[in-house]
Amino acid sequence: MAGLAGRPPSGDWERLRGRLTGPLHRPGDPGYPEAKQGFFTMYDARMPSAVVGAARVEDVQAAVAFAARHRLPVAARSGGHSYPGYSTVDGGIVVDLSRFSGIEVRPDGRAVIGAGARLGPIATTLAAAGRVLPAGSCDTVGIAGLTLGGGVGVLDRRYGLTCDHLEAARIVTADGRVRTVSGSAEPDLFWALRGGGGGNFGIVTGFTFRTVPIADVATFRLVFPAGTQAALLAAWQEWQPSMPDELWSGANLDAATAAVAGTFLGAQARMNELVDDLVRRVGTPPAERDGRVLDHVRAMRSFDDPESRPGAAVARAAYVGTSRMLLRPVTDPAAVVELLTRAPRVGTLIDAGGGAIARVGARETAFPHRSALASFQFLHGAAPEDGGEAEARRALAAVRDGLGPEFGTTGYVNYLDPEMPDWAQAYYGVNLPRLRAVARKYDPRRIFAFPQGLSSPRSTVHKGEF
Repeated sequence: MAGLAGRPPSGDWERLRGRLTGPLHRPGDPGYPEAKQGFFTMYDARMPSAVVGAARVEDVQAAVAFAARHRLPVAARSGGHSYPGYSTVDGGIVVDLSRFSGIEVRPDGRAVIGAGARLGPIATTLAAAGRVLPAGSCDTVGIAGLTLGGGVGVLDRRYGLTCDHLEAARIVTADGRVRTVSGSAEPDLFWALRGGGGGNFGIVTGFTFRTVPIADVATFRLVFPAGTQAALLAAWQEWQPSMPDELWSGANLDAATAAVAGTFLGAQARMNELVDDLVRRVGTPPAERDGRVLDHVRAMRSFDDPESRPGAAVARAAYVGTSRMLLRPVTDPAAVVELLTRAPRVGTLIDAGGGAIARVGARETAFPHRSALASFQFLHGAAPEDGGEAEARRALAAVRDGLGPEFGTTGYVNYLDPEMPDWAQAYYGVNLPRLRAVARKYDPRRIFAFPQGLSSPRSTVHKGEF
């Protein structure tokens, strides 16, 4: 006898269990509490109907078919870093891709990487082969969510976004088919996977990337005295676009902090000359200054301090975020900084754009913000001592919406915010109509629908692929 929609009978669950190579965790099973956890502790109360520990692509196919047959929401989980927790889906199926963690470096420099691999092991494995995949610097972030949303990192002004290095992807679509897509095989879907956001078109299980030769990286860090935030922003937004592609930097602004750090693919002496120019523009000497040359892996890890994250916990954290994209220099840096620092617990992380990112057209891949000078990410702790998630979202909304007139309807899809006004336009810009058409083509029954999903009418269930 068939169960009700969303309420499969126990026999169906057992038949699914029998088809899987990997484990099936259901409420009450040993290991279920751990299996359902993502990176953020705020979503631990969510109760998926099941977590499929997919061990092969056939497991993913079985999970998608089961979800479609029983009209259950389905969410893929790579690193579990979805800011709204969309990869921990209440009452649905979480497809855990952590077993798809293989990393193969081929003799020609291409890398074949499973969708469950994390950035730390990827960087280490590639470095041992003398290669680098331009990507983020947080070791625990999953490659899937990063790539599918675009993929910003500390080398991308020289080499481009992570998605710009993608050559092919293997994906299970809503019809249960396994497709290998590329520029010549189903190019519309391949286009959408390069910046169209995770979870919108199917469950990606693997990627093939071009990589670049490894090199040592010169790094720098400047900390300016309190009260110089506006001067730093004013100087930085004029200085960074004038820099060579080899120099990337990011700023950190909050009520007590005015700091900038960066990388340079070149001689340290030349980097120091360029950084001196920034200091002159700020007009105040830094209270702290550091510069050194590191191997690639150590350089990337120098930008990842887990203990500095809001609500940091052992291997996990409690914070929420939102974003805007800086399309042109702000006209009143002091007013912008006043808004950014009004709430003492809001931190702002600014990542430079330009360079190789901007030499790809806005419509060439699904990532639309090619001409942006920078991304602005706003974070607030969501642990009880920070006021909890509701207070964090209120504080972030004041910053996000206050910057609207200056920054426009913009945002970065990998920093998803469930309360972002006009979110589809903000995240996808000129590519929104084409992306929705691709989603309709490959998921006509909205199997992968979620509140901020391209196949959702406006709101339905939850999202995955982070």
